[in-house]
Amino acid sequence: MPAPRGPTIRVPRWIQLAGLPVVLVLAWLLAGTLGHVLFLFLTSSLVAFLLNPLVRDLQRVRLPRGLSVALVLLVFAAGATFVALALGSVVVDQTRSAAERVDEYVTVSDASGKTGAEHDIGRLQTWLDSHGLERVQIQKQATNWVDNLGAGEISKYTQDAISFAQGAAFSIVVTLFNLVLIVVIAIYMLLDMPRLEGAIDRRFPPGQGLPLTLRIEHALAGYVRGQLILSTVIGLSAGVGMWVLGTTELVPGADRYALLFGVWTGVIEVIPYIGPWLSAVPPVIYALVAHPVSALWVAGLFVFIYQVEGHVVVPNVMASALRLHPLLVIFGLLAGGELYGVAGVLLALPTMAATRAVWEFFGERVRLERWDERDPVVPVEAGIEPPRAAGGGA
Repeated sequence: MPAPRGPTIRVPRWIQLAGLPVVLVLAWLLAGTLGHVLFLFLTSSLVAFLLNPLVRDLQRVRLPRGLSVALVLLVFAAGATFVALALGSVVVDQTRSAAERVDEYVTVSDASGKTGAEHDIGRLQTWLDSHGLERVQIQKQATNWVDNLGAGEISKYTQDAISFAQGAAFSIVVTLFNLVLIVVIAIYMLLDMPRLEGAIDRRFPPGQGLPLTLRIEHALAGYVRGQLILSTVIGLSAGVGMWVLGTTELVPGADRYALLFGVWTGVIEVIPYIGPWLSAVPPVIYALVAHPVSALWVAGLFVFIYQVEGHVVVPNVMASALRLHPLLVIFGLLAGGELYGVAGVLLALPTMAATRAVWEFFGERVRLERWDERDPVVPVEAGIEPPRAAGGGA
């Protein structure tokens, strides 16, 4: 027997025609005008709904809600900081080592007076000449570009990076301030969550189904769980694959940077559709520097990984997390990037997962008046005066 639902809200046709478009336009204008404020509250809301189940579990062991909120936030912050520092130190070391390897490849000459890049360019030109492609002359142009790169371009890029880092110091301070604001807002939301849940349940009774807040929590938890599994599987596959290519000398030195490539692939995997393409760029560039033919092995590895992801991992892990059409997901990503930049892209999918839960909740309680319905015809009794007889008689 289906669970009883609350009262149904009927939306007339005239509100659908005039009211809903106006509401959408006003919402878009508000998002553009108060974008930063909405972004902070949206991020805080997502954090609060994700952590609220943990707070509720601590309350079951008779801890006060304030103490439960403090413990959950401290554990969350400590765990995030530990992971960031542990991975950050390894990633920074391997990134510096990879940069030094690239620098040596284009600047350090051997006994013959040529760099590793010049040797590879010469071998590539020899291969082209031996296969009837003498008209393709790349040795001179490529050698001049490598010489210019070794003469000062790397230093120039390094100085540009340093200048960018110095100029970004203010942005880092602003980011930290925003993080503090997000944490403070999330604390207030967690403390007042029972009151919010009660107010929503009184106005929109859940019946025998799940309340609205619990639906949002389950949707966010499902998305985060699926994304963690997906990023772990794909990042681990990329790291192990690069390690195998490095130990077999198919991609020289790749085993030393396997962790770096695996972490990069796992992190960038949070961006659907675009992330898989971006994650393959650094490994392919490294393979081109190590040996041009090695790039083919790296490209083949990532093609294999993402074929497995698209046909095996995603259908089994993420199928129930979003349940949204790919075009709607792409639209959400583009809209999030347009409004809030990279942070908007990262928040787009969890926001859409929560929005889907809200949509399903009110979809059971709101009925739009159909446009193919005709207005009921009300019969009206009309009195008809009988014709009078000739001569004016009664």
